[in-house]
Order: sequence, then structure tokens, then C-alpha cells
Amino acid sequence: MMEVRIHKSRLELIEGDITKQDTEAIVNAANSRLAGGGGVDGAIHRAGGPQIMEECRKIGGCPTGEARITTGGNLKARYVIHAVGPVYRDGRHKEPEYLASAYKYCLKHASEYKIKSIAFPSISTGAYGYPIEKAADIALSTVIDYLKSHPEIELIRFILFSADTYRSYERALSLLTEK
Repeated sequence: MMEVRIHKSRLELIEGDITKQDTEAIVNAANSRLAGGGGVDGAIHRAGGPQIMEECRKIGGCPTGEARITTGGNLKARYVIHAVGPVYRDGRHKEPEYLASAYKYCLKHASEYKIKSIAFPSISTGAYGYPIEKAADIALSTVIDYLKSHPEIELIRFILFSADTYRSYERALSLLTEK
């Protein structure tokens, strides 16, 4: 585990399972139809139960680079924030902007709903093919930037599925916090 302080907030990196987090909200790496799927998305829907999918159906969908919020269903987390990251093509089709925007939408929902703790997966780096190193830098710099002016969020935790992903985020965070 790696932990840094950003003003009054804590930023943590942990290798683990996002569905088991006790944060007030967890972020789902969702598809634009909010229709459930594989990876993190499937795991969250399985662990959270049908209530999450019912709310997703009512919402209808979510454009790439945005996020929508639902109940946490049977999860420890009270809320699930469904973020739609970009499918990576070559980095020249606004993928970095869309990825940063997806994180910003999640953070804005957290502030709006007075959520003090939130757990993120590595958005877009699974089936959507975003290179981990680039995604880690965008995710962490976006979150750090947001925390500088939003002390109401006390804890942001990145839950990283594999040791390789964890190490990529650890390297990125070290570089960003050295400055």
C-alpha cells in the first residue's frame, strides 16, 4: 500500500478487490449503455445485486467521458459511480481528455453528494485497452488537481487489480508527488 497526503486529503493505492471496499462510493468502469459487462463492471453488478442494474436502466446510458451515480445495492459502499472511459485507439482521438473527464465527473458527483471517501479502479485499462502508464498518470494527476481545491473529499483510494497495475500507479504517483 502507498499513501500520500494532498492538503487535507489522503490518496491511497491498494492492490485488491473494489467490490469489498468500505468507502462511501466506489467507481465502476462502465460501458456507455450502463448495461453491465465483464471485468470490474460485471464484478460490481454481481456483488451489488439487481438494484444497481434497475437504476442503470432508468438512467438509460452515459456518454464517454462522463459518469452517473446509483445506489450501492448490496455493497458496503452506499453509492456506485458509473464512469465511462474511452476505448483506446492511438491516443490521438481525445482519449486523454475523455479519460480525465470521466475521473472529473466522478469527483464532482462525490462533492455534490457530500461523499467523503471514494474508491476508483483503473478506468479504461482493461478491455478498453488504455496503456496503464498513460492512464495512471492521467488518473492520478486529475485526482490530485481536484483535491487541491476540494478538501471535502477526505479519502481517495485506487484499488488496482494486479501487481503490475499497482506498480504502474505507484511509479506515476511517486513522479507526481516529487514535483
